[in-house]
Amino acid sequence: MGLFSNPARDEQGNELKRRRSDQIPFSIIASDMTVIGDLETEGVVRVEGRVKGTVRVGAQVLVAAGAVIEGDLHTQEAVIAGQVSGGIHARERVELQATAVVSGDILTPRIAIVEGARVTGEVKMDPTGTQGTTPPATSHRS
Repeated sequence: MGLFSNPARDEQGNELKRRRSDQIPFSIIASDMTVIGDLETEGVVRVEGRVKGTVRVGAQVLVAAGAVIEGDLHTQEAVIAGQVSGGIHARERVELQATAVVSGDILTPRIAIVEGARVTGEVKMDPTGTQGTTPPATSHRS
């Protein structure tokens, strides 16, 4: 009997319908892991370690405090608490938490920036989402 093999059940023992978010693939780049190369998925990715390359995520990217992405980030929604050295293009929303450090341009229709977050680059907001699909070019230093 595996931990993830049993479906959730109600008080009568009937299998519960899964929520939409339960069906979205979820991946974790652990704190001791470094990914060198591009990362692509349609689901959700939580980065706790380091990624050196372009990150393309269909749903949501969560960058934990202490995590590092060295490359451009393309997603629907980004929640950043760590460091991103590259452009961020989010089709819906970007949230920069107090520990976030972004070195690159941000293109998104909506943004939330918590006091303490740092951005070196331009923030461009397009509420209609019509400004193309790639963020402005940025330079990276290793």
